[in-house]
Amino acid sequence: MIMFEAILLTIITASTPLVIAAMGELVAERSGVLNLGVEGMMIIGAVCAFIATNMTGSPYIGVLAGIATGALFSMLFGFLTLTLVANQVATGLALTILGLGVSGMVGESVVGVPGVKMQPIVIPLLSDLPLIGRVLFAQDIFFYMSIALVAGVNWYLFKSRSGLKLRAIGDSHGSAHTLGLPVIRTRYLAVMFGGACAGLAGAQLSLVYTPQWVENMSAGRGWIALALVVFAAWRPWRVLAGGYLFGAVTIGQLHAQALGIGLPSQFLSALPYAATIVVLIIISHNRRTTLINTPACLGKPFVPDR
Repeated sequence: MIMFEAILLTIITASTPLVIAAMGELVAERSGVLNLGVEGMMIIGAVCAFIATNMTGSPYIGVLAGIATGALFSMLFGFLTLTLVANQVATGLALTILGLGVSGMVGESVVGVPGVKMQPIVIPLLSDLPLIGRVLFAQDIFFYMSIALVAGVNWYLFKSRSGLKLRAIGDSHGSAHTLGLPVIRTRYLAVMFGGACAGLAGAQLSLVYTPQWVENMSAGRGWIALALVVFAAWRPWRVLAGGYLFGAVTIGQLHAQALGIGLPSQFLSALPYAATIVVLIIISHNRRTTLINTPACLGKPFVPDR
């Protein structure tokens, strides 16, 4: 029972940044913007959160720094793609490369510096329940924020008028513009939200998952978050389920290595990314479901004058 509880706790810790980053990207893609720079925004959020925490001694200041840095970094993407109408795919890739480079340069002075770990929020009495106590009621703030994000985004997209407008812009920006909806402003806000979530996910990596700064510590999680949005068919609650599935695969390969299973460690380490490829291949065969759920204007530029 203790071992099972420990495995659940590690799966939650590994899955939380995937869920948070994927939720931000889901909102951006629902508005019609494809931002492949999630990895870059995550890593820049991680280093800024770590530095801010070590300077102030407060991990909550670090969380705010990660969110703000991710949002500001996303504004560069928004300016290039929404204002200058640059190619979204190329710009997103450039943003990832830029984020990896800048984070390595900024974080060079804090490599090996002991970090300040975000302490869990323990709910009295409930945290003492067998099995589910520590799993659900003694978690860090990132876990609770990820659940709130999923519920909030689901309500916003499918229950609110603003969410309906955002989905309308993602499905047909020309028609939305004709009806007087602010296409560019809505997409800017969606991109900023996605950047803030990516920065928050990065902060979780350097404050909870591994409370220190290590160059390239995002380790491809931004790309998994992108695949997770497609895997979930742009549905928030499916993102939550998919995030925990990918988190379980990540933790599973670590336990497999610890148990000494006779497979090369490199193969086991590649399992989360191999699982991502397999899932995308499976999804690509169901073209009907993909076409129904994919925002029709995803990745397409919009110029009001045309």
